Amino acid sequence: MDFAERLIALAAKVRQQRAQIETEEATKNAFVMPFISTILGYDVFNPLEVVPEFTADVGVKKGEKIDYAIMHSGTVQILIECKKSKEPLRIEHASQLYRYFAVTNARIAILTNGEVYQFFTDLDAPNRMDAKPFLVLDLNEVDETLIPELQKLSKDVFDLDSIISAAGELKYIGQIKRTIAAQFKEPEDDWIKFFTSRVYEGAYTQKVREQFRGLVTKATKQFLNEQVNERLKTALGAPNYPMPADTVVATAVTSAPVVEDDLAETGIETTLEELEGYQIVRAIVCSEVKPARVVQRDAKSYFAVLLDDNNRKPIARLHFNRGQKYLGLFDESKTERRIPITALDEIYEHAESLRASVRSYLGAA
Repeated sequence: MDFAERLIALAAKVRQQRAQIETEEATKNAFVMPFISTILGYDVFNPLEVVPEFTADVGVKKGEKIDYAIMHSGTVQILIECKKSKEPLRIEHASQLYRYFAVTNARIAILTNGEVYQFFTDLDAPNRMDAKPFLVLDLNEVDETLIPELQKLSKDVFDLDSIISAAGELKYIGQIKRTIAAQFKEPEDDWIKFFTSRVYEGAYTQKVREQFRGLVTKATKQFLNEQVNERLKTALGAPNYPMPADTVVATAVTSAPVVEDDLAETGIETTLEELEGYQIVRAIVCSEVKPARVVQRDAKSYFAVLLDDNNRKPIARLHFNRGQKYLGLFDESKTERRIPITALDEIYEHAESLRASVRSYLGAA
């Protein structure tokens, strides 16, 4: 496997095993050591490469230990401090990293709970660890844009100078992206006012703010859905249909009653997970039919994937509107069988069943 594939495989392992990991030691053994070995490429059993329980006296602090020190070219280059899985990382957890960073040659410090990895360096002051990470890797939702930068820390292509030179840009881009994500999830008043002032000409009262809170949240979710859908359609080679010439473009909202009408809910909300699941199913069965023939139709209780937009030709149903997700598969008699899944990539394990459903419809045509 290449670097990205190994990272995705480790992320899948974390999702599958996190419920069973209860202690810091278990986190190290199950998640952190595999990260050091399979992702960074260091031999965790070779003390010339990885030193567990690394000790370096710091002032009056004697005998303190840091969980791992990674050696490269005979010197300490990376320090790693671990906390138990499922425990949110806080800056208070990095106190030992701060002290050790100043008395070793290390330029990279990592704080992790096995699921999230926060990477620090000394951008703000030489030989003093920054208060904020320059890179955050979340194995529950891997950001593919970070993979090339992460790879620079691996043993085979260790490139500290390149990492440090890119760290400043990475730090601020990462913080901006996380800020945008937080606003998309739960918009703050300033964010709501920013968009409201561009589409609403009336006074920005408390009532209008509360009305637009729902509109802004809905609009950002729809925007993300559309962007993901367009990106996946492009990847699958599906055509992009232009807007009809007679489509009426909405004008600015100017009155509270109009705002209230816009807030009306249909009861159906298509999620990003449903769209991603649909595109996975579509990618699988395009070996049997053209992608344009595989159509999605959302309902209140499930998300349907149909052949030719015909509800008599169901390919799959995605039951994602609950705690436990299910993939609905159909046999030749169109009887649905629900398979519990924990991650979207598990859909690929049922590729042959999905293709068989499509072939059965083609044979009956």
